[in-house]
Amino acid sequence: MCGMPLKDKEKQKEYKRQYHLKNKEKILQQQREYRKTEKGKKLRVIGGWKRQGILCFDYNLLYDIFLLTNNCEYCNCELNKCSKSIKCLDHDHNITDKFNIRGVLCRKCNSADVLIEPA
Repeated sequence: MCGMPLKDKEKQKEYKRQYHLKNKEKILQQQREYRKTEKGKKLRVIGGWKRQGILCFDYNLLYDIFLLTNNCEYCNCELNKCSKSIKCLDHDHNITDKFNIRGVLCRKCNSADVLIEPA
Protein backbone atom coordinates (compact mmCIF):
# COMPACT_ATOMS: atom_id res chain seq x y z
CA MET A 1 0.00 0.00 0.00
CA CYS A 2 1.59 3.30 -1.06
CA GLY A 3 -0.87 5.76 0.54
CA MET A 4 -1.84 6.39 4.12
CA PRO A 5 -3.92 3.60 5.73
CA LEU A 6 -7.42 4.98 6.18
CA LYS A 7 -9.20 2.45 8.40
CA ASP A 8 -7.07 2.05 11.53
CA LYS A 9 -6.59 5.28 13.56
CA GLU A 10 -3.43 4.00 15.27
CA LYS A 11 -1.86 3.15 11.91
CA GLN A 12 -2.80 6.63 10.64
CA LYS A 13 -1.07 8.26 13.62
CA GLU A 14 2.05 6.14 13.17
CA TYR A 15 2.14 6.79 9.41
CA LYS A 16 1.87 10.56 9.96
CA ARG A 17 4.53 10.47 12.68
CA GLN A 18 6.93 8.54 10.44
CA TYR A 19 6.22 10.87 7.51
CA HIS A 20 6.97 13.95 9.61
CA LEU A 21 10.16 12.45 11.00
CA LYS A 22 11.33 11.47 7.52
CA ASN A 23 10.42 14.83 5.91
CA LYS A 24 11.10 17.22 8.81
CA GLU A 25 13.41 19.60 6.92
CA LYS A 26 11.14 19.71 3.87
CA ILE A 27 8.11 20.52 6.04
CA LEU A 28 9.99 23.23 7.97
CA GLN A 29 11.15 24.83 4.72
CA GLN A 30 7.59 24.84 3.37
CA GLN A 31 6.39 26.50 6.59
CA ARG A 32 9.13 29.15 6.38
CA GLU A 33 8.24 29.92 2.78
CA TYR A 34 4.50 30.11 3.58
CA ARG A 35 5.12 32.60 6.41
CA LYS A 36 6.74 34.95 3.88
CA THR A 37 3.64 35.07 1.67
CA GLU A 38 0.98 37.76 2.15
CA LYS A 39 -1.53 35.15 3.28
CA GLY A 40 0.97 33.70 5.75
CA LYS A 41 1.76 37.15 7.20
CA LYS A 42 -1.93 37.96 7.48
CA LEU A 43 -2.74 34.71 9.29
CA ARG A 44 0.20 35.19 11.65
CA VAL A 45 -0.89 38.76 12.56
CA ILE A 46 -4.54 37.80 13.03
CA GLY A 47 -3.51 34.77 15.10
CA GLY A 48 -1.42 37.04 17.31
CA TRP A 49 -4.38 39.36 17.84
CA LYS A 50 -6.58 36.43 18.84
CA ARG A 51 -3.97 35.19 21.33
CA GLN A 52 -3.79 38.70 22.83
CA GLY A 53 -7.55 38.69 23.39
CA ILE A 54 -8.53 41.11 20.63
CA LEU A 55 -12.16 40.56 19.74
CA CYS A 56 -13.57 41.45 16.34
CA PHE A 57 -16.50 40.55 14.12
CA ASP A 58 -14.42 40.63 10.92
CA TYR A 59 -10.68 40.08 11.32
CA ASN A 60 -10.10 40.40 7.57
CA LEU A 61 -11.60 43.91 7.55
CA LEU A 62 -9.63 44.82 10.69
CA TYR A 63 -6.41 43.62 9.03
CA ASP A 64 -7.13 45.75 5.94
CA ILE A 65 -7.78 48.83 8.13
CA PHE A 66 -4.59 48.10 10.08
CA LEU A 67 -2.54 47.94 6.86
CA LEU A 68 -4.08 51.13 5.45
CA THR A 69 -3.51 53.19 8.62
CA ASN A 70 -0.42 55.32 8.09
CA ASN A 71 -0.59 57.67 11.08
CA CYS A 72 -1.10 57.17 14.81
CA GLU A 73 -4.72 57.91 15.68
CA TYR A 74 -3.65 59.83 18.80
CA CYS A 75 -0.45 61.80 18.09
CA ASN A 76 -0.67 61.66 14.27
CA CYS A 77 2.99 60.61 13.85
CA GLU A 78 3.80 58.58 10.76
CA LEU A 79 3.78 54.85 11.40
CA ASN A 80 6.62 52.86 9.87
CA LYS A 81 9.09 50.11 10.64
CA CYS A 82 11.40 52.01 13.02
CA SER A 83 11.10 50.95 16.65
CA LYS A 84 9.62 54.22 17.95
CA SER A 85 6.69 54.30 15.53
CA ILE A 86 5.71 50.66 15.09
CA LYS A 87 1.99 50.07 14.48
CA CYS A 88 0.08 48.67 17.44
CA LEU A 89 -3.55 47.65 17.61
CA ASP A 90 -4.81 49.13 20.88
CA HIS A 91 -7.60 47.27 22.67
CA ASP A 92 -9.43 47.31 25.98
CA HIS A 93 -8.29 44.42 28.17
CA ASN A 94 -11.34 44.63 30.44
CA ILE A 95 -13.97 43.91 27.77
CA THR A 96 -14.24 40.17 27.14
CA ASP A 97 -17.56 39.66 25.39
CA LYS A 98 -17.66 42.15 22.47
CA PHE A 99 -15.62 44.25 20.06
CA ASN A 100 -12.75 45.74 22.10
CA ILE A 101 -10.58 47.63 19.58
CA ARG A 102 -9.77 51.25 20.42
CA GLY A 103 -7.50 52.24 17.54
CA VAL A 104 -4.23 51.89 15.63
CA LEU A 105 -1.49 53.68 17.55
CA CYS A 106 2.28 54.07 17.58
CA ARG A 107 4.14 52.03 20.20
CA LYS A 108 4.74 55.11 22.40
CA CYS A 109 1.02 56.03 22.60
CA ASN A 110 -0.02 52.39 23.01
CA SER A 111 2.42 51.91 25.91
CA ALA A 112 1.15 55.09 27.59
CA ASP A 113 -2.50 53.91 27.27
CA VAL A 114 -3.55 57.32 25.94
CA LEU A 115 -7.01 56.16 24.84
CA ILE A 116 -8.09 55.06 28.32
CA GLU A 117 -10.78 57.40 29.62
CA PRO A 118 -10.12 58.74 33.14
CA ALA A 119 -12.47 57.34 35.81
